[in-house]
Amino acid sequence: MVMFSSCIHNDIPYARIQANFITLQAKGQDEGTVIDTVAMTATLTFPEEINLSAVQITGYSLSPGAQIVDNPFGSPVDLSKPLYVYLKLYQNWLWKIIGVQDIERYFDVEGQIGNSTIDVPGRRVVLYVPASADMASLKILKAKLGRKGSTMLPDIADGGTFDGRKPFKISVESFGDTEEWTVYVEQMTETVRTVSADAWTCVAWVYGQAEAGRDNGVEYRIAGSEEWTRVPKDDITDNGGAFTACIKHLSPQTAYQTRAYSGEDYGATLDFTTGSILQLPNSNFDQWWLDKKIWCPWAEDGTPYWGTGNTGAATLGQSNTVPTEDTPSGSGWAACLQTRFVGIGTLGKLAAGNIFVGSYVRTVGTNGVLSFGRPFTEHPVKLRGQFKYTTAPINYTSTEFKHMAGQPDTCVVWLALIDTAEPFEIRTAPNDRQLFDPNGDYVVAYGKMECAQTVSSYTPFEFEIKYNSTSRVPKYILITASASKYGDYFTGGAGSTLYIDDFELVYDY
Repeated sequence: MVMFSSCIHNDIPYARIQANFITLQAKGQDEGTVIDTVAMTATLTFPEEINLSAVQITGYSLSPGAQIVDNPFGSPVDLSKPLYVYLKLYQNWLWKIIGVQDIERYFDVEGQIGNSTIDVPGRRVVLYVPASADMASLKILKAKLGRKGSTMLPDIADGGTFDGRKPFKISVESFGDTEEWTVYVEQMTETVRTVSADAWTCVAWVYGQAEAGRDNGVEYRIAGSEEWTRVPKDDITDNGGAFTACIKHLSPQTAYQTRAYSGEDYGATLDFTTGSILQLPNSNFDQWWLDKKIWCPWAEDGTPYWGTGNTGAATLGQSNTVPTEDTPSGSGWAACLQTRFVGIGTLGKLAAGNIFVGSYVRTVGTNGVLSFGRPFTEHPVKLRGQFKYTTAPINYTSTEFKHMAGQPDTCVVWLALIDTAEPFEIRTAPNDRQLFDPNGDYVVAYGKMECAQTVSSYTPFEFEIKYNSTSRVPKYILITASASKYGDYFTGGAGSTLYIDDFELVYDY
């Protein structure tokens, strides 16, 4: 027996279950922590007056069975650079804790051309003035190079002058740390520049630079025509010597020319071509078919564009996003999204009625994996449609939202444009959760409509889509409607019901 036992090997592998942060909170943070279980990162955002070098973690939760190795959270942690933490569950999993802080910085002088270039890693400021400027005595209009509450030496926060003929040194002190900044000034021979033009479908954004305080603006024309049209002053935003024009009411798929002006001087002429007006397939929700007990929002022989959570809901019950003949016009179909508990007795969970641009991928246990988004490269400025809503008291909550029990449920319709390489994957399982973050760096534009009260008859809605950049071209469009805003967290009121119809993308302001 002893001889044989020496030949026995334990070939049973350890379970490979990833250890995750479920929640993580810190004192003074601006908003909720963004947890990415794929990249194993937790990102916390703070206002600029917080000292990132001494952040106090106030709470956290982990996936079942997980533990923190050498837990650093008993004392303040340094998030001025990424903090690496090991979580243990059968094996070690390396997580990165990231502190993000958006510090407002500016440095403007009188008569400046364009915006200052502020190079944070290099601690440099580069600004431009006209050739006629008195370089020996440049007047500072406003300056802030550190976080709120920091001090500058020399003290130039309230103005003053400096010699721009040589690099100007500034010391910025905050929380006992000192940064050395250098300001460089360059003279320009051009009095006005047409910097760039970003064309959408019925709107274009044109950026110019000229001496601050002059009559600066932008004009445009259809390519090949002789007459220029000046953009109304109400549609021009000035920021010192930089200005932005929003040109509205353009024709789709049309070639235009534009140029900046300053007084009687003109910048270079730039060409641009507007995009197309595209609408979403089945945006009136008239096409449905019943696949066994799962309602699908497309024709039986058609190509799916919209998806629902019906596949997941039907594992323990019936579809909770269904067609209805109750429409604004009295004809055709609309979508009815119902939040309800699916299961038997206490076995089951809350399923929020929802519909989204994309597809249902698979069910993991009782949780869904969804693919959000369809290819899209245009720039709509609004989404409008019709809705009515019956709210119910929130009677099912996750751990994060226990404080919302008894409050009225909230419906939501949101739209996002993103420039990721693939559609965005949604995972609702608490130990592997990945949800859409409107503030993610992959977001080109975002807008939403919410309602937390009963609206008994169809009512038009419209919301603006706000862009983070006018030049970024999206790759996917995401639209989601849900009878319960926090349905991804299995939080909502059973009985909340949202009706939607007649979605339309709007391309002009």
